[in-house]
Amino acid sequence: MSALTIFADNNATTPEFHSTEADAIREKLNAKAVRFERWQADRDLGSNPDAQTVIKAYQHAIDRLVAEKGYQSWDVISMRADNPQKEELRKKFLNEHTHGEDEVRFFVEGAGLFCLHLDGKVYQILCEKNDLISVPAGTPHWFDMGSAPHFTAIRIFDNQEGWVAHFTGDDIAQAYPRLA
Repeated sequence: MSALTIFADNNATTPEFHSTEADAIREKLNAKAVRFERWQADRDLGSNPDAQTVIKAYQHAIDRLVAEKGYQSWDVISMRADNPQKEELRKKFLNEHTHGEDEVRFFVEGAGLFCLHLDGKVYQILCEKNDLISVPAGTPHWFDMGSAPHFTAIRIFDNQEGWVAHFTGDDIAQAYPRLA
């Protein structure tokens, strides 16, 4: 179940807000210019769809976002618990960083935890199947895929280079709850 938990950025133990209601999540995030939507496939994906099938099933929603925001490219990424680089990748993503472009992710299956550091708060957004999140360019954040990752996501980019991180050097992410 998708969820939003908000903490003060100096108190990782006591949440100030928590909700699993999509409308409440959207309202809180939209107030910070963070896009949160729920998408539905326009066809059955089957049990183990390839990247092309996934893109085709959501092309209608991707096209709408591209027309609105001018994004240039998209792809599909999958991460599983048996990936030999999972620990290295998790460690990298758990460091607070920014991007020169929006970070747009749509979860086709599985889950991931986006943590945004905004205006003295930490917004932890548990994204699951059918959730789209767009973290605005320049927003300090980190991502936790868990110790046994399992997700497939569509990534949408402003530029052809794709994911380029600028690490802040702040160790704030180490203090906050993580996925199991």
